Amino acid sequence: ALEFYSPESGQWRQAHMQGRYVILQVMLEAGEGLVSLEKVTGEDGKPDLLVKLDRSKIIPVGKKAIGEFLRKLQVYKSTADFTAAKEMYDRYSDVNDSSEPHFLSLRSIVLDRKQPRRMFVQQHTSLKDNKVRLNSYSATAEGVIQSWVDRYPTTDIDDIIEDLWGKEKPFFA
Repeated sequence: ALEFYSPESGQWRQAHMQGRYVILQVMLEAGEGLVSLEKVTGEDGKPDLLVKLDRSKIIPVGKKAIGEFLRKLQVYKSTADFTAAKEMYDRYSDVNDSSEPHFLSLRSIVLDRKQPRRMFVQQHTSLKDNKVRLNSYSATAEGVIQSWVDRYPTTDIDDIIEDLWGKEKPFFA
C-alpha cells in the first residue's frame, strides 16, 4: 500500500490502498503478536521487509481490533461526527517516521522491491478427438495473445465479437 502514498503531497493516490494501510495499522495497534513487521536483508543482499501474521490470533485479537475500529467509525458516521471520524481515520492513515516502524522510511524499500503487475490469463477448454482439454497459458503478454489465438483460430474474430455485441446491446442500452 505504501507505494500509493505520495510523501510530497501527503496524500494517498488510491483509497483502497489507504484502507489496506489503515487495517495494517489497526492490526499493529492490537499488539499481542498478531502482526509484526521486520526489516531484513533479502537473498539478494538488499533491504527487505518481512510481515508476519499469527493466524492463531486472527479471531481472538484481530477480529476484536477490527470490530472496535469499525464500531467507532460507525458511531461517528451515525452521529454525523465528521470531524471525529476524519481525525481518527487520518491518524490511522498517517505515514510518518515519528514512531516505529517508521513507515515513511520503509516506503523506499517497498518501492525498490516493487514487481511488475501480474497478468491474469483466462484458461479455456477445447475439444480434441472427442476429449475435453484444459488449455493454460503463461501470465505474460505472449500468453494473453496465444489464448486469444487458440480461442478464436479463424480471422473472423471481428464478426464474432460484433455478433456478441449485438446480442448483448439490448441489456446495456
